Amino acid sequence: MKIKVSRKAHFNAAHRLYRKDWDFEKNDAVFGKCNNPNFHGHNYELIVSVFGDIDKETGYVIDMKVLKAIIKQEVEDAFDHKNLNVEVAEFRELNPTAENIAVVIYNKIKPKIDEALQLEITLYETPRNFVTYSGQ
Repeated sequence: MKIKVSRKAHFNAAHRLYRKDWDFEKNDAVFGKCNNPNFHGHNYELIVSVFGDIDKETGYVIDMKVLKAIIKQEVEDAFDHKNLNVEVAEFRELNPTAENIAVVIYNKIKPKIDEALQLEITLYETPRNFVTYSGQ
């Protein structure tokens, strides 16, 4: 029987959406106020969901203490109160859109969990704007 378990997390981070190979006018036309050269920030809400079978011995899909520690190390410690463009290596050449942040988080967490488990990342950039990524 497959079941989904989820853990919420939170981090605050600044970013700027722009492409280095575009001039300011094109960046401004595409990214608008998110192209602010002085950056802007979000209070990101993250939901990490793991799908799998219930372990017959433990009754868990994944030990939530383990998932909590993975999220803290791979996401909160790495992104919280950071300028994503400047301080996070994954975004030095990758535009830190919500979509790209979700994929990066997925790629950081997936190797840390049992390969038999499926992973889904839901990232809220604002209460109304969110993305979901499950590796496809």
